[in-house]
Amino acid sequence: MNNPSFNQFKDFFNQKTILVQLIKINVFVWLFVAIVSLFSFLFQLDISTAVIDWLALPSGIDKLISRPWTFFTYMFLHKDFFHIFFNILMLYFGGFLFTQHIGSKKLLPTYIWGGIWGGIFYVLAFNFFPVFNQFVSFSIALGASASVIAVIIAIAVTKPELEVQLVFLGSVKLKYIAIVLLLLDLVSIEKGNPGGHIAHLGGAFYGLIMAMNLKNKFLHFHAFNIKNPFLRKPKMKVCKNENPSRPISDDEFNRIKAEKQKRIDIILDKISKSGYDNLSSEEKEFLFRSSN
Repeated sequence: MNNPSFNQFKDFFNQKTILVQLIKINVFVWLFVAIVSLFSFLFQLDISTAVIDWLALPSGIDKLISRPWTFFTYMFLHKDFFHIFFNILMLYFGGFLFTQHIGSKKLLPTYIWGGIWGGIFYVLAFNFFPVFNQFVSFSIALGASASVIAVIIAIAVTKPELEVQLVFLGSVKLKYIAIVLLLLDLVSIEKGNPGGHIAHLGGAFYGLIMAMNLKNKFLHFHAFNIKNPFLRKPKMKVCKNENPSRPISDDEFNRIKAEKQKRIDIILDKISKSGYDNLSSEEKEFLFRSSN
C-alpha cells in the first residue's frame, strides 16, 4: 500500500517514543476489554464485569486495600469507544506539545503520577463528602483522563503563551485552554460523573506542581522519574578516533551546537507551517533524539 496517509500513520506507530507506547497500551487494553465483553455477551457469562471490577479503581477503602494495583491499571482502562477516542485525541495533542517543549523523558512520569493523583483525589472525595456516601460502596473510576489532564496542564503552565490551532476556533493560547478545561470540570461535578471530574482536578494538581517544579526546583522529583521501558539498549559500537589526543575546542563545540539548534529551528518552523506529519522519518528521528 502506497497511501501517504497510511504511511505516515504507520511511521508514527513504529516510533518507540513514550507517547506512541502510551497510546498503544490504551488501545490494546480497550480492545482486550471489548473482546472479553463480546464473549461474555455471546456465552452469557459475567467475565467482562469481573475484568472491569478487577482493573478499575474502587472508591471504597475496603475494596481498594485488596486491589492496590488499581491506582495504576485504571488509567489505561476504557469501556466505550468515544471515551477512549477523545482521551487518545487529547493525549496526542498534549503529549506532542509536551514532548517538544518539555521533553519525552518526563512524559511517562507525568502521565503515571497524574493518574495516581487523580485517583487519590477521587478516593478522598468519595470518602469525605457526605453527598457521595450512598455511592462509595460501588463507585469505580476508569480512563486516562486524569493522566491526560496532567500532561496538558503541565505544558500549559510551562508554555502559557504558546498558541495552537483549534478547529472552528483558530489560534488559541494554551493557558486559555487549560483554564477552560479546569472550569468545566469544576462546574460539572454536580451535573454528572462527579468522580471523573474530581479525578481530572487531581491530575491537574500534579501537572501544575510538576510544571512549577521545572521552573523553581523547590521539590526533588528524582524518585518520580520513570525511564522509558520501551527503548532498546543501544548496541556497543567501537568508533575509531583518528586523533584521540586532540580534545574538542570551545569554538568547535559552539559551532556544532549552533548547527544543531539551527536544524531544530528549521524543523520546528516546518511543523508550524505544514504539521508534524509532513516531516520525513529522518527529521522525526532527529527531533526525538534532540528532545532527549
